[in-house]
Amino acid sequence: MASQGLVYDGCNFFRQRLVLSTLSGKRVKIKNIRSKDDDPGLRDFEASFIRLLDKVTNGSRIEINQTGTVLFYQPGLLYGGSVEHDCNQQRSIGYYLEALLMLAPFMKTSLKATLRGVTNDPVDPTVDLLKSTALPVMKKFGIGGDGFELKVVKRGMAPGGGGEVVFTCPVCRTMRPVQLTDPGKIKRIRGVAYSVRVSPQMANRIVESARGVLNQFLPDIYIHTDHMKGANSGKSPGFGLTLVAETLNGFFLSAEMSSTPQGQGNPVLPEDLGRNCAKLLLEEIHRGGCVDSSNQSLALLLMTLGQQDVSKVLLGPLSPYTIEFLRHIRDFFQIMFKIEVQKPFEDERKGGDKVPQPR
Repeated sequence: MASQGLVYDGCNFFRQRLVLSTLSGKRVKIKNIRSKDDDPGLRDFEASFIRLLDKVTNGSRIEINQTGTVLFYQPGLLYGGSVEHDCNQQRSIGYYLEALLMLAPFMKTSLKATLRGVTNDPVDPTVDLLKSTALPVMKKFGIGGDGFELKVVKRGMAPGGGGEVVFTCPVCRTMRPVQLTDPGKIKRIRGVAYSVRVSPQMANRIVESARGVLNQFLPDIYIHTDHMKGANSGKSPGFGLTLVAETLNGFFLSAEMSSTPQGQGNPVLPEDLGRNCAKLLLEEIHRGGCVDSSNQSLALLLMTLGQQDVSKVLLGPLSPYTIEFLRHIRDFFQIMFKIEVQKPFEDERKGGDKVPQPR
């Protein structure tokens, strides 16, 4: 194997390492990938992710040993262009799309990616969630313009898939520094309740139960129902809900839930799913911040790669994924963030009880 740059152990945070390696141009070697498992080495969805990276770059060099337990990756140039990719069904399109969102603004030519596979599953962020929260975060940094969109052509639930998504992103010439420190109060909640290959009534039941929880807090709630039929409905039955709360200052906090994939685990009732998803959104609002938990790492990466001016962003409690992402940014870019914990805030309810800020 060629002489390696950074060396990591194990299969955790696999995408982070390869994405940051591609952006920084530093070689990376990952060893002992599930070396003690009965089935050692890279999984099919990880191999599919490597193939996608190979399609959007030019001149990348990838070496994998026979058992798949050691990977050497030397990144090429981020090229972009038109890309079509059949994502592995073990993970949803969101798994691949999260990485593409980080890479797309820095390509040589505009990216148009057509991804096929599972659009909605309970594990990864769904396409609906990334469309309603990740794209607005990128726009705050000046990424976007004509043709910056994410479109669901066909829906495909796990495990059968059959969905299709088109993501287009123009090249970003300059990114602007940001000061995202005041989220403001929640002004409205929007959402999508989707159902495929089940009765359209399922989506209505989800909406009703979610509204039952959220209407106690806010009157301005609109949840759109999306029932795709025939060829556009994928290969497996299922339903789910994505909720997005918008603040007065134009920030978005989100939560989502999908039904259990066919033939796996206990079935879930639409009423329970709607109620639980609404509670998850309230939990996300309680955590606060200008960026929700699922997009913390995207915002931090854009701050790292932006102009030298100091950017500030207010986040809720950092997720374990984000904490590891900060460590990787230090490894690949030698950039460290100054993190300040806000002082406990006064609760605005009567009595003014002090509520400790989550650390």
